[in-house]
Amino acid sequence: MTHLQRELTGAVWRTSSHSGSGDQCVEVAPLSSDLHAVRDSKDPGGPTLILTPDAWRTLLSSIREA
Repeated sequence: MTHLQRELTGAVWRTSSHSGSGDQCVEVAPLSSDLHAVRDSKDPGGPTLILTPDAWRTLLSSIREA
């Protein structure tokens, strides 16, 4: 098991305050090195998107503009 896999196993996931409206359920978890993990809350065993600090800031900025 890699370091990242161990981190994901013990990650503290938080559901977005905008989730719960149909099929738009997103969870995020902070990881080491300022990385962030994003996943579909309906499929916690499914794929996880790992974002670098720059990618995380870009995502948040894009969401705020929408």
